[in-house]
Amino acid sequence: MPLTRHTAPPSPQGERPASPATPGRRRRPARWIALALVVLFGLLLAWGIGSYLSVASGVRAANDRVPAGVERQLANHDGLLVSTPRTILVLGTDGGKRSGREAANRSDSIMLLRTDPGKRRLAYLSIPRDLQVEIPEVGVAKINAANQIGGPALALRTVKQLTGLDVDHVVFVDFDRFEELIDAVGGIDVDVLRPIRSNRFDCPYKTAKRCSEWQGWRFERGVQHLDGRRALVYSRIRHNVLNPAETDFDRARRQQTVVGATLDKLTSLGTALKLPFVGGDLVRPLATDLGAWDLMQLGWVYFRADTGRALHCRLGGDPATVGGESVILGTEDNVSAVAMFMNRSAPLAPPRGLPYAPGCVVGERRA
Repeated sequence: MPLTRHTAPPSPQGERPASPATPGRRRRPARWIALALVVLFGLLLAWGIGSYLSVASGVRAANDRVPAGVERQLANHDGLLVSTPRTILVLGTDGGKRSGREAANRSDSIMLLRTDPGKRRLAYLSIPRDLQVEIPEVGVAKINAANQIGGPALALRTVKQLTGLDVDHVVFVDFDRFEELIDAVGGIDVDVLRPIRSNRFDCPYKTAKRCSEWQGWRFERGVQHLDGRRALVYSRIRHNVLNPAETDFDRARRQQTVVGATLDKLTSLGTALKLPFVGGDLVRPLATDLGAWDLMQLGWVYFRADTGRALHCRLGGDPATVGGESVILGTEDNVSAVAMFMNRSAPLAPPRGLPYAPGCVVGERRA
C-alpha cells in the first residue's frame, strides 16, 4: 500500500494554519533591546564619572585660589543649589598682563547674580567700577579700588556693605585667561546691536609700524561668532569711536553679554559631550568656593532658567569729577534698585536721558 503524506485539513478560508513561532525568535529582539539599554547606561555612567572627575580636578585648584578671608564672609546656607535661591558675587579682575601692569589687579567687572530655581529666574546686578563708595577701613574711593587695595576679601566686604546683602558664593574671573575658557568651548555667539570701532588698544600686530597705522578693533552689527581674543576685546572696549555718547554702563552691558553667551555655551549639549576632555580647562580662569557638584547644579539652574524673563539691574548715580577723577556719586535710587534685584518690588527701567541712573530691565541682555 503506497505511503501517503498526511497534512492538516485546510482552514475554512482555504489557508494552512500558521506554524507556531519558536520561543528563541520571540526572545531575540527583547535581548537586543536589553543589551542596547545596558550599553547606553554604561556609556552615560562613564560620561558622568569622566565629566565629574575632569571638572573636579580643576575645581580643587580653583578652590585653593580663594583667600581664607573671603570664605569667612560667606553666608551659611541650607539646601541644594538646584532648589534654593543663592546670591553669587562675580568679580572680573584684570591682572594687567596685556598692559604690563602685573600688580594692577583692577576690578574690571563687578556683578551680583541671584538664582531663583523655583521661579526659573535669574537676576543680575551690575555695579559700575567708578561708583564712589565707602571702602571699609580705607575711606571714600571708587569701588574698583577695593580689590586693588585689599584683594578679594576687601572687595567682598565693600559690596556687602554697599548693598546690604548676604553673599552665598563667589566667582572671581581672571580676564587675562578668560579667553582660554571661551576657546575651550569653541567660541561664543554675540548679538552686536550697533557697529563698534574701538580706540587703539591691545594692538593685534607685532610691529610698531603696523600698530601706528591700525585704526582699532571693529565689530559689525548683528550676530557674530567670537573666539576668545575678540570676545575679551569686545568686553573691554571703553570708547566707541562711532558712538562717543557711550558710557561705562555700555561696557558693563557688553561684559554681561559675553558672560551670558559663555554660560549659554557652557550649558550646551555640545560642551556637555566634551566635558570629560575639557572640564579642567573650563575652570582654569576661575577662583571660587563652589565645588564641582555645586558648579554642575548651577549649570542646571542656568540651563532651566527662562532667559527671556531674566532681570538685569544696575546701580548708578550722578556723574561728577572729584580730585580731577571721573566718578559716579550714588543716589538713594540705588536702594530701590537693590530691592528690585531681590524681587522685593516691581522692576523699573532707568529714566530716559539719564545715562548713569540705576534701575532694572526685564529680558534684555544684548549689547
